[in-house]
Amino acid sequence: MTRVAVFGMGYVGCVTAACLARDGHEIVGVDVDAAKVDRINRGDPPVSEPGLAEILGQVVKQGRLRATTNVNEAIDGTSLALIAVGTPSTDSGAANTEHVERVVQSIGSRLRAAPRDYTVVMRSTLLTGILEDRLVPILDAAAGPEARARIRVCNNPEFLRESSAIRDYDQPPFIVVGAQNAAEAQLVFDLYEGIEAERIVTTTRTAALVKYACNAFHALKVAFANEIGALAGSLAADGHEVMRLVCRDTKLNISTAYLRPGFAFGGSCLPKDLRALVRHAAESSLQLPLLPAVLASNECQLRRAVRLIEQSGKRRVGLVGLSFKANTDDLRESPQVMLAEILHGRGFELRIFDPNIQLTRLHGRNLAYVDQHLPHLAKLLIDSPEELCGHSELLVLGTDVADGFDWKGTSHARILDLRHDLAMPTVR
Repeated sequence: MTRVAVFGMGYVGCVTAACLARDGHEIVGVDVDAAKVDRINRGDPPVSEPGLAEILGQVVKQGRLRATTNVNEAIDGTSLALIAVGTPSTDSGAANTEHVERVVQSIGSRLRAAPRDYTVVMRSTLLTGILEDRLVPILDAAAGPEARARIRVCNNPEFLRESSAIRDYDQPPFIVVGAQNAAEAQLVFDLYEGIEAERIVTTTRTAALVKYACNAFHALKVAFANEIGALAGSLAADGHEVMRLVCRDTKLNISTAYLRPGFAFGGSCLPKDLRALVRHAAESSLQLPLLPAVLASNECQLRRAVRLIEQSGKRRVGLVGLSFKANTDDLRESPQVMLAEILHGRGFELRIFDPNIQLTRLHGRNLAYVDQHLPHLAKLLIDSPEELCGHSELLVLGTDVADGFDWKGTSHARILDLRHDLAMPTVR
């Protein structure tokens, strides 16, 4: 059993407080709104959520949950604070962190007066960096060095949806805790002892962005389905049936496939088919902003790669992988070909290794594409990884062709792995 102060008695805070109390913890809810506090202390939820009234009424009656406007009282009687105050959008679109900042400052000030071991858990939705760069310094200043040394700071994003919040609390997809170490994370996991879900420990920065990524993905799914529905209507097809069939594919569509940050997509299918849909939408006067943006986003990945290569300051570049993916010689619309074309045009001393590419075996549109974009490819190709390492100041790993060879051990060149490093933009 943990004694917990839950700051913010809105949808997230009230549901969290009630469920924690139901599961055996002693909870103090904190809110600046005295009327809301009075309602909670009567067992009357201040928000409408299925099942909440029953749980809240029970735990208040049992004495496991009470609410107060007094921050000091809440801190003094607890060992852990869950911050669940709102972070509404400002006019600019950024999150308003004013209320969170006040809570953090209040917690720090109270613990400064009476230093002891305490855990502060961020449950409010905040963009990566706000906790570390804005809130922690506020806590540092408010608590002072002696008290601050005994305060642990974690991040525990919530995945509750209004109208199904209690079910979501009891059946989460996972429980994510951003913490300095596993021991600190365990203090948070202990709150959810009776809940069956995968426990994941990560950094506070990653934990914060996971929440935003999930919400963005949900919004993206809605927008994608709506645009496919609009396309279907213009083509006399059943959009609902189209999406039902799309979702039947759990190998590629509803799966982890293609959801790894990396380089741009290419090949003979994806770019061509996207352009066909975009063209049809334009001819049919359909407003479909999402699908054209996919092509624009893909071009941005190519430009990011070029920028990182230029910023490395290296001129002798070795590109590993030329086809659009490993184990094929298809060069059509390969982003690696586009990258090579740009680098060669900008005067880089470029050499390329791809064991799948044999110029004498290229034909048809594949050969025509190379002749158009890399007419001097024969002079750029190298026969072995060792030869490429000997040439290169910078190795650019473009596809999984790079797997199975010790590039770091063989070469002193810096390495840019396009399959991974565009999500962590550093050149090793």
